[in-house]
Amino acid sequence: MAGLRIDQALARLLPEHSRNRLQGWLKSGAVRVDGAVVAPRHRLRGGERLSVEQPPPEDSGHRAESIPLNIVHEDEALLVIDKPAGLVVHPGNGNPDGTLLNALLHHAPELAGVPRAGIVHRLDKDTSGLLVVARSLASQTELVRQLQQRSVRRHYLALVHGVPPAQGTVDAPIGRHPVHRTRMAVVAAGKPAVTHYRLRQSFQGCSLVECRLETGRTHQIRVHMAHVGHPLVGDDTYRARRPSAAPAFDRQALHAFRLGLEHPLTGIACAWEVAIADDFRQLIEQLEAP
Repeated sequence: MAGLRIDQALARLLPEHSRNRLQGWLKSGAVRVDGAVVAPRHRLRGGERLSVEQPPPEDSGHRAESIPLNIVHEDEALLVIDKPAGLVVHPGNGNPDGTLLNALLHHAPELAGVPRAGIVHRLDKDTSGLLVVARSLASQTELVRQLQQRSVRRHYLALVHGVPPAQGTVDAPIGRHPVHRTRMAVVAAGKPAVTHYRLRQSFQGCSLVECRLETGRTHQIRVHMAHVGHPLVGDDTYRARRPSAAPAFDRQALHAFRLGLEHPLTGIACAWEVAIADDFRQLIEQLEAP
């Protein structure tokens, strides 16, 4: 380790912790070199004694609530949840409780010691389907790394207005809308965002498409499909107007049906798939009816 910065050495010695977490410990004085607090960019000579006093987990203030969960998979490292439409993932303005996070704290109390109760990616309130939750700091760090490296495979079914091409890719940066701050938009200064899609089935005035996320920006599929002229059915936020042929649906028609990743402990490739949500299935059946 001689010649390395202290933050680089810690990343090698404690790979189960994220670089951001280690940087926070360095800045708070939880890491000492030969008994002394040093700056994150301090360089090691070799032979020093490092001590790390891991701070206790912060009390998030969120309470555990007995909310039913549809658990697709559970082991010591992770949980895979089939989230229903209408369930908020994380408490926020207007939703202080009654969320997936509150349900997770009740189901697995040890998640109180993991930031955001192990939630590593989110689904919108009115989007149904699969998401993964880490059950430990080490699992969370590894799953976040996979998300950053774009190796997590997330597939969605979306009902969109019109008939898009048989397949395509939307590569357009997404950021906060310059005027409507509660919305996202394709903006030049946004973060890179890539969505791949293919046409699965066409109906009168709308189509069922499968979307695969390469990145995971807020509202990404909703923003990208609207950007190419095919907004989601039921999505009042990103649809300029309701076409006359559009079916009625009281939420955005979006369902995360397949999730794939490398298990954070074993490294084995895992994949899960769930049936489309009941209300979405009934909508498709109505469109298929003669």
